[in-house]
Amino acid sequence: MYGLARIVAAVAAVAVASQLPHAIAQFRAGIDLVNIGVTVIDRRGKLVSHLRGEDFELFEDGRKQAITFFASESSPAAEMHLGLLMDVSESMQDDIAFTRTAAIKFLNALTEVQDVTIVDFDTEVRVARFHRSEVARLVERIRSQKVRGDTALFDAIGVYLDGAAAQDGRKIMLLYTDGVDTRSVLRLSELVDLIKASDVTVYPIGALANRPSSMRADQQMVLRQIAETSGGQAFFPPSVKELDRVYEQVLGEIRAQYTLGYVSSNAVADGSWRKVEVRLTEPESRDRKTRARRGYFAPYRR
Repeated sequence: MYGLARIVAAVAAVAVASQLPHAIAQFRAGIDLVNIGVTVIDRRGKLVSHLRGEDFELFEDGRKQAITFFASESSPAAEMHLGLLMDVSESMQDDIAFTRTAAIKFLNALTEVQDVTIVDFDTEVRVARFHRSEVARLVERIRSQKVRGDTALFDAIGVYLDGAAAQDGRKIMLLYTDGVDTRSVLRLSELVDLIKASDVTVYPIGALANRPSSMRADQQMVLRQIAETSGGQAFFPPSVKELDRVYEQVLGEIRAQYTLGYVSSNAVADGSWRKVEVRLTEPESRDRKTRARRGYFAPYRR
């Protein structure tokens, strides 16, 4: 657990450096009910909806687990929390106006969220949480954003993940960025461990069309790693004009996602990594694939 403790300290340092209202004391990785967000696609890449709880099997370290919680679009039993992370660093100068408009459209379309945590970042990271009833204040914050400074991308994600750990229900993070990290305290490997310890599903949108080809390849790899670790998907629109279409895809992903919950049959609280696999039981399963986070860190108690 030394590695995670080191990451916790790094995230707390980010909170202080970013002048957040309250410093983060620890990362709350210990959980009893394990929640897994699952997306199902067919061989043509289309989302599969209307499945039931009995259509899934779930295994932890190869051992079948009893699914005790199930939610889908047709049975929305879990609250949904949205994290909206917006890169407002200087490199966003040409895209920021369109990004503001697209983000507001997205918020207006996703009416089922309980609250929205907005994280705008440049050299620093700033966080605010708004209830759905405060959407007018949230929109005003988005519209007032100005570009400046470097890009503390990893720190922004880490700070959001820590705050989301205290929330119950579905947690979705939408990340918009156009560049590589140039400022963070957190390293990529540490961030990946934080994502593994979290039950947030991440959907990065990388606007990289104006970047050199070598930089595009590296950043696509980073954003895909962040998304796939969480069970999400990364999108790379060829231009800002395609953002509306991409947001529609993300909305479809969110609404088609299933949530499975279980209490692990392994009661040992040793903080170890536990591999999770989700399988389909229906006859058509050979033509379908599941996408979900690959595991979680067990609770740790001395």
